[in-house]
Amino acid sequence: MPAVLVTGASTGIGEATARRLATRGHQVFAGVRQAADGERLKAAVCENLVPVLLDVTDEDQVEAAAQMVGQRLGTTRFAGVVNNAGVARGGPLEYLSLEDWRFQFEVNVFGQIAVTRAFMPLIREGHGRVVFVGSISGRYATPLMGPYAGSKFAIEAIAESLRHELHPWGLKVSVVEPGAVKTAIWEKGRKLVDELLDRFPPEAIDRYREMIDQVQAGIEFQDANGIEPVAVARVIEHALFSARPKPRYLVGRDARAAGHLVRFLPDRAKDALIRAVSNRL
Repeated sequence: MPAVLVTGASTGIGEATARRLATRGHQVFAGVRQAADGERLKAAVCENLVPVLLDVTDEDQVEAAAQMVGQRLGTTRFAGVVNNAGVARGGPLEYLSLEDWRFQFEVNVFGQIAVTRAFMPLIREGHGRVVFVGSISGRYATPLMGPYAGSKFAIEAIAESLRHELHPWGLKVSVVEPGAVKTAIWEKGRKLVDELLDRFPPEAIDRYREMIDQVQAGIEFQDANGIEPVAVARVIEHALFSARPKPRYLVGRDARAAGHLVRFLPDRAKDALIRAVSNRL
């Protein structure tokens, strides 16, 4: 069975994907930031899972991970990379620090680029694939989520460009675009909102109070109604091993509905719909 690298495998979609592929016989190199998370995963799954210390923002660690995987493969074919590691930052542009914006893009964009570049020799050798875990937020942006949505829009463009670049060699590139998923990101979102409320000046909270309340309501709604991570893992598996992988996969009813709406609605109608939905939460 071919081997795969999954980044951000400590929790959520990454963990579900690593578990699913390993239990189905694939050798999974599970990228984690903490050694304890890797050992927990390995103990819970099977010997097919190999933890890899991998902070996608650390270029030296990314290069070391690629060398380690190459050495461990032996005669096993490398089937591809699942670029899943990511974070979510939000807030009003006029008050959010550039440090917050840079951190968002360092992880969600430049980290994915670094991993993909480092593993391209193995991808070429194994005729493997690149799968980016994007989001429905890569198709439309909601209030106060500019950093996160911006990073996911960027992934859409990077994946599309890469798909053309690798076409001459028959190497496939897919973006998986989930809607709401039951993961730890929502608890992190609650903490982030509290942190921002502490950091922002009173005038920022006064000006954006309604939108902040909408974001908090949205977190609770999506946490309660999201799909299980394994549903996304199944789609990632299809993108990796199907004979005809799709360029894009909308995952979840909310993502499919929103994806089709934003594709056909004029911008003004789309904007009005986004604001109306936000106000109802």
